[in-house]
Amino acid sequence: MTSPDTIQSNTHHGHCLCKAVTFSARNPSEHIGACHCATCRRWGGGPFMSVDCGQDIEFQGQEHIGVYQSSDWAERGFCKECGSHLFYRLKHNQQYIVPAGLFDSGPEATFDHQVFIDEKPHYYSFANDTKNMTAAEMYALFNSNSES
Repeated sequence: MTSPDTIQSNTHHGHCLCKAVTFSARNPSEHIGACHCATCRRWGGGPFMSVDCGQDIEFQGQEHIGVYQSSDWAERGFCKECGSHLFYRLKHNQQYIVPAGLFDSGPEATFDHQVFIDEKPHYYSFANDTKNMTAAEMYALFNSNSES
């Protein structure tokens, strides 16, 4: 059985730039990924560096959250006050992918994967040894996961 102290220690907090929106994520992934797709790059001006928080995340300041339907399968949340990007959310399972830089501290994560690597522009690259997936590989993975 897990004690309340153990559960609390796996909860990580964060906020937007103006602190109008705060969040608590329990057991976020220990992995940071970079998405190089054109939509993520246009959204933030560069790769989307993120942590998968699954469904176990709670936002305070809901009235300050705007949501943009960015595709048939996902939506993006932002703070209506300061414009900070808050999440990328998959519609089919309400899975939240949160910008790594929003966390107050931790999670103690490792940058270990990049997606849409075939869409990465030539003007930057990361030195980390990562698992890389192309757009086709991501769409195949997404389609296989959404059918189950």
